Amino acid sequence: MSPEAQKEVAINRYVDLMRIKAHETGENKELDYQIKVAKVKLSSFGIDYSKLDF
Repeated sequence: MSPEAQKEVAINRYVDLMRIKAHETGENKELDYQIKVAKVKLSSFGIDYSKLDF
């Protein structure tokens, strides 16, 4: 998989997680952890994810 394709997958994953978080009504520690991991991955690609937050 090319680096550009990896970046696209990472962005899509983060957006999906944020979409779930936006509709979450309770505390979900696993979801919060997955979001943290996604942020680390995006940062490692040099992607500013702050504009992707809901």
